[in-house]
Amino acid sequence: MIAILDIAHPDLALTPTIRDRPDASIEVVPHSTTDPETGLFFYLVEGADEAFEDALERDHTVTDWMLADNLGSARIYRLQHPDEAVLISPLTTELGGLLLNAETTGRGWTTRVQLPDREALADLWDCCETRDISFELRRMFRRDEWTGETFPEVTDEQRTALVRAHEEGYFEEPREISLEELAERLGISSTAVSGRIRRGTGRLVASTLREE
Repeated sequence: MIAILDIAHPDLALTPTIRDRPDASIEVVPHSTTDPETGLFFYLVEGADEAFEDALERDHTVTDWMLADNLGSARIYRLQHPDEAVLISPLTTELGGLLLNAETTGRGWTTRVQLPDREALADLWDCCETRDISFELRRMFRRDEWTGETFPEVTDEQRTALVRAHEEGYFEEPREISLEELAERLGISSTAVSGRIRRGTGRLVASTLREE
């Protein structure tokens, strides 16, 4: 079962930074959470700058951080969280699930998790309720409804950006709308729009065009 969730809590990882720097788009690097006991997590950040790093310094959910890689348009950070920070990936792992994707929203995270069944999803909801974590189920579906390489790996935010860009003529030649205009209509920064279009396009290519 795949579930797409919106979660929020004042002590949820990076929440202070998310609220302080809403223009930055943050995404968990999924394979980095396979061993939660290390306490180290990697994040891909679009729109990171000195102000973003200053926000990391003030963030009570971060005990240590380092810039792991500067990709030009994005940066990868390695972060360590304190014991009191709220993390969704260990909860998911304990229930036999996987965190497939996590990306920031204006107030918290949108996560895509794979769970064994509805009971595990109910258990995850119970865990969040016990910890006062805001839990909103956007959508759920069984993975066996999708076959072959057509399983859509794009997030809801990437899907929205791609569809709106197509509708507004961003992919036409010449373009009918600029990146800045598209960002204004979506109500987010041009950096965030650019990142969502680029990562979403990459995932669509990987899931629909690549050879097995």
